Amino acid sequence: MALEDKTLTCRDCGASFTFTVGEQEFYQSRGLQNEPSRCPECRASRRQGRYRGGGYGQPRTMYSAVCANCNAECEVPFEPREDRPVYCSACYAEMKQNH
Repeated sequence: MALEDKTLTCRDCGASFTFTVGEQEFYQSRGLQNEPSRCPECRASRRQGRYRGGGYGQPRTMYSAVCANCNAECEVPFEPREDRPVYCSACYAEMKQNH
């Protein structure tokens, strides 16, 4: 069956976008069975939010801590626990490099 460009509607913004033959072939080559439900702009926006770390468009929650190595105040993206040491980014990078 020959593929043709398809016009789809974005579920986020409602805009129409084209699902090209090339994109369809790419999806098939990766074994993807569902068509994209978001336009390229909304997909890119959603991806950007994901890399900020707090989910989709949410800011990452940071926690205050004291570095176990240099005693500097720092912020970390996880809630520190009493039974585990926390390191500032400089000390962590140094420790990682030495291992």
